[in-house]
Formats: sequence, C-alpha cells, structure tokens
Amino acid sequence: MKKSFLLFALLGFALLSKAQSTTTAAATGDTYHAFKFDIGLGYAIPSGSGAKAGATFTLQPHYRLSDDLAIGLRLEGAGLGYQNDLGKTKVSLLESYCATGEYYLAKDGFRPFVGAGLGFFDQSSLKASNGNATLVAGATNFGLFPEIGFEIGHFRMSADYDIAGNSNNYLAFKIGAFFGGGKK
Repeated sequence: MKKSFLLFALLGFALLSKAQSTTTAAATGDTYHAFKFDIGLGYAIPSGSGAKAGATFTLQPHYRLSDDLAIGLRLEGAGLGYQNDLGKTKVSLLESYCATGEYYLAKDGFRPFVGAGLGFFDQSSLKASNGNATLVAGATNFGLFPEIGFEIGHFRMSADYDIAGNSNNYLAFKIGAFFGGGKK
C-alpha cells in the first residue's frame, strides 16, 4: 500500500509540474523529450564479511522537469552472494522501490550526471539444505543511494552505492540503454 501510494504521488507530482511548466518549457527551449525509460544490468559488490559478488537488474522511468533535471522511480532487483568461514553459501535477494532525482552536468553529446534516490528495500534469502532451496522472507527497510554516471546517445552507464538499511549494502556498476527522452 505504501509503495503504491509513493508511485501515484510521484506520478501525480510529475504530471502537475508538466502542466505548470508547458509554457515555461517553450520559453526556455528544452531540447529533450520529457519522458524516458532506462533499462540496466549490472555487477554488484556486496559489503560485509564473506561478501562474494552479485548482479542487478534495473527498470527506471524518468520525467524531465528540464534538460538538466529528471525525477523518476527506480525498480531494482539485486542478488548478492555471501560465503561464511565454513564454506556455506547464502544468496540475499533485494528488491528496491525508490524515488530518484538526477542532475545532468552537460547539455549535449556526452552527458555526465549525479543523482540520488530513497525508498524501500525488501530483503529475502535463498537457503539450501538437503538439496532443497527455500526462499526465506526478510525485512523491508528504508534506504537510499547516491549515483554518478553518464549518457551518450541512448547508452547509459552508472555507479551507485545502495545503503539498504541492513547488512546488505552494495556497490553496483550498471550499463544499459534508455528509450524515449532523446532530442526533440
């Protein structure tokens, strides 16, 4: 319920700001389309003892308030591997639902950006015993992440550090593409 409310509030805010800025956009000469959708795949480096490696998959719709500023919603799944001193392996699964903001530092061509997000991180784990894998539900925590990256054409590369509100923090390096949001 909280996640749905956050999503609808974010979309409502984006549509309201678009209605307020239609005449402003024409006056300022924005050169990029307002809506874009990012898809990314990445390598995750978990923090903590016994951390091995992980992978991430990201879906991220954005709405550009201007050519320099975009707000959005990040939906990400991450699988993080850990191994203890006895050789037992554990896989933590994280799902995140975060409101995001990105500020672009250049107008054309190579467009570096800085950003941040905050929202909810759902944790669960895969445990194996006697040849059977079991999904064990965990906690939902409030977390955040800073982000840096760049876009060129419709190619996107970024790095972020996810502070998931528990011991499953991770650094992620992602590559991907975006649809929409290009030059008008």
